[in-house]
Amino acid sequence: MDRDNGPRVRVPEQRAPEKPGTADALRFTVLGPVRAWRGSEPLSSGSPQQRALLAALLLREGRTATASELIDAFWGEDPPSQALATIRTYASRLRKILGQDTLVSESGGYAIRTDRAALDLTLAQDLAGEAEKARAAGDRCQARTLINKVLGLWDGEALASVPGPYADNQRTRLEEWRLQLTEARLDLDLEVGCHAEAVSELTALTAAHPLRERLRELLMVALYRSGRQAEALAVYADTRRLLAEELGVDPRPELAQLQQRILRADEELARPADEPAPAPAPLRPAQLPATVPDFTGRSAFVSELGGRLATAEGSVMAVSAVAGIGGVGKTTLAVHVAHQARRHFPDGQLYVDLQGAGARAAEPETVLGSFLRALGTADSAIPDTLDERAALYRSTLDGRRILILLDNAHDAAQIRPLLPGTAGCAALVTSRVRMVDLAGAHLVDLDVMSPEEALQLFTRIVGDERVGAEREAALDVVAACGFLPLAIRIAASRLAARRTWTVSVLAAKLADGRRRLDELQAGDLAVKATFELGYGQLEPAQARAFRLLGLADGPDISLAAAAALLNLDPHAAEDLLEALVDTSLVESAAPGRYRYHDLVRLYARACAERDEEPVERESALSRLLDFYLATAAGVYALERPGDRLADHREPTQYSGLTFADRHSAQDWLYTEANSLLACVRQSSGAGAVRRAVDLLWATKDLAESGANSKQYEAAAITMRDLARSSDDARAEGRALITLTNARLVAGRFDQAERDAQRAMRLARAVDDPLPSCWAPNDLGIIALYQNRHAEGEAYLEQAIANFRADGNRPGEASALCNLSRIHLAMGNTTSAVALAQQGIDIYDELGHALRGANGRYALGLALTQSGRFADATEQLHDALAVFRDSRQRLWEGMATFRLAEVDLAAGLPAQAATKSEQALAILRGIGGEWRRGNVLTVLGRALSEIGQPGRAQVCWREALEIYETLGSAEIETVRKLLVPTLPG
Repeated sequence: MDRDNGPRVRVPEQRAPEKPGTADALRFTVLGPVRAWRGSEPLSSGSPQQRALLAALLLREGRTATASELIDAFWGEDPPSQALATIRTYASRLRKILGQDTLVSESGGYAIRTDRAALDLTLAQDLAGEAEKARAAGDRCQARTLINKVLGLWDGEALASVPGPYADNQRTRLEEWRLQLTEARLDLDLEVGCHAEAVSELTALTAAHPLRERLRELLMVALYRSGRQAEALAVYADTRRLLAEELGVDPRPELAQLQQRILRADEELARPADEPAPAPAPLRPAQLPATVPDFTGRSAFVSELGGRLATAEGSVMAVSAVAGIGGVGKTTLAVHVAHQARRHFPDGQLYVDLQGAGARAAEPETVLGSFLRALGTADSAIPDTLDERAALYRSTLDGRRILILLDNAHDAAQIRPLLPGTAGCAALVTSRVRMVDLAGAHLVDLDVMSPEEALQLFTRIVGDERVGAEREAALDVVAACGFLPLAIRIAASRLAARRTWTVSVLAAKLADGRRRLDELQAGDLAVKATFELGYGQLEPAQARAFRLLGLADGPDISLAAAAALLNLDPHAAEDLLEALVDTSLVESAAPGRYRYHDLVRLYARACAERDEEPVERESALSRLLDFYLATAAGVYALERPGDRLADHREPTQYSGLTFADRHSAQDWLYTEANSLLACVRQSSGAGAVRRAVDLLWATKDLAESGANSKQYEAAAITMRDLARSSDDARAEGRALITLTNARLVAGRFDQAERDAQRAMRLARAVDDPLPSCWAPNDLGIIALYQNRHAEGEAYLEQAIANFRADGNRPGEASALCNLSRIHLAMGNTTSAVALAQQGIDIYDELGHALRGANGRYALGLALTQSGRFADATEQLHDALAVFRDSRQRLWEGMATFRLAEVDLAAGLPAQAATKSEQALAILRGIGGEWRRGNVLTVLGRALSEIGQPGRAQVCWREALEIYETLGSAEIETVRKLLVPTLPG
């Protein structure tokens, strides 16, 4: 059984050190068990005393060890009478194994002659030397890599099980060197900004080596840079107390100075070292789209904007905002200017389409997350809130010269958080609205092209020969386009692609009022007029596809979904979509996925409203909903064999995709999540609400993934309101269950209880078995979380009865596992174990991987309370592996937390602290504050037991604040932990 003796270094499977040369070369290891190989064949190293001789000779690194030195190494001051003969016997045996050329006798002693690369210790010494040189040269990343290689050579305790005083001394020396290397690597971690990742490892190391002040110092810095100032100061307080009690001394001056810097909130301390490691080079984003090769005119605007951007090299932060109607060429101009200005911004360029013209503009916090990743910020270091992300973004840009192109903005409020805050950077904004409320911005109003520029652009695309022969017709074409660059480009591209057309033919088509909107120069209608040209050239089937595909709300659409919407087989749908891509009316977002530019989508919908009967528009969206529901129900059935949703869901007229295994099914679900939820939100037509609600039910996994939890909850609220307004009790009841699930994930139990209570009442009224089963199941879970155990037991027994009446065995298993947790909370550990095992048996019989993991999670809790810690750990580890594989971040975090509880109960507080830190990181942004409070409470207990009471109290105070805000039953428990420190 493992003892709680500190962290174990995570290393790959230990192998003999590699050595160039022949395949049968000898190789040795001492950084772990003493072993030998010839080529890939392990050699017997004999008894422990014989291994002691081999180790003593290897550690001499080729120097001769005399017989007296070896006797001292083996027995110290009390050798046996036959010591010399024993040494000679061991040497003779080793020589037979290694060969006479390797173990040689000379000067009354012995030596092993071999290359340096043949011994893991000398290889480690050489790598450590290279690491020191790399660090001295400023190459921190290379230094970290080399030190990690050195640490990876260890395979447990050096000279493991080798007897004798010499081996004992060498073990101590090598372990100290190993710790020094670990400290050096952690120091490098902090220098390159990996402070958040270092906290859990440093927590474990300080527990294992409580008097090692350098580790405490590194932990204080890591906590401070992670925004945990109170814990950093608590580490100092714990260290000062421990040193006084154990050694009667104060902390070294460096530690005391660090405490003062933290108290002053030293900004220099909050940042990693200024100079970046030369390898790899700092990320230099280059996100600008390609500039068009035929950019034409706009010379005054190019000069004006270019001059403004160049001022960013001085003492100001330049912001320029380009406004104009859709299709006027704002993006083309901005991209062209940005490319010309790149030399002024050597640290990179960022770009984003803010989708301001669409119904759902990009959220600033989402954009900031993308920008921070592009600038090299790790996902784990990106904060959750908009204000925190904006602050980190500005800090990341400080001292760098970067150009940010914010394309297609909705309004000034959307872009303010995205603006850099210091000189040296610049922002270029495009929008359909003038940014008059954007303080300090240089505003540019972009109008249509002049006739000369418009004709020049047309000529560059079509060719001098064709335009020169029909100049007047070409002028008619650009005039009919309203001199809008986008309309001109579309018209010219179509003409260039049709060699049989003349310019006059195109001009005649545009002159036909049936093919061109009269409102060509009337505001936004000019955008529609420009697309009318491309649309008018489409074949009837292409035009229909263009119109109908524009009805779908999602950010993009897959080929399979498009085929369903169009009621075509995938090959025919692909031919149409690729034809639309060729006309630039549709973009190919990725292989097999398509999207509209936001303005093109608006135009396509206008065409659908004009050219399609309402019944056809409704039928197209109905087929799309059918496709998503049928496919998602298949994914649900793969994850939950035997579940009755397939029998109780609304029927569909259009079939969906099928999958060979649950992993490919999950890939589809998470890839389609945004488009699928958008389809749910827009399904408000007669007969669509029930199917949309069932689609939400079939995609419950999205709520627990973390990535789509908020969007899922928003869709559930939309469907609840639609069902209620249409007086559809069945749809509302099911929508409320999906909403209950989302709110359970978010930790909002009071709201979840209200939703589940109403769902249960509605289910009884309409005799709907789905919510009739799941509402009491959810209410039982909520009662468990709120310590209403008798009430929770009644709910879950009702749920079990209802599931059994419906023949829903997976649901029965779920309720049994939840009832196990109720029994556990009531102190009935024996029945808790039995109930959880009953649930697992059902899951295993049906082949439930993911839900079986939920059962093992419940069993792990029961086994923990029963004192069967090894069994509990096994169950929770099995569950954790499935949760990770299924992308269930909530349950991954909770399983990690429960493993921390097992470690704490088993007397392994250092491991418990490490796992609690990991759980906090995984649950960031999901699970709600109540769950965070639970993890903080356990982390505090673990820290207290490893001699860090100051940090423990910080964790408990934060947990108490959470519980007091929520009014949770855990308040008194945490208050008791804080009794010595609470006032009064």
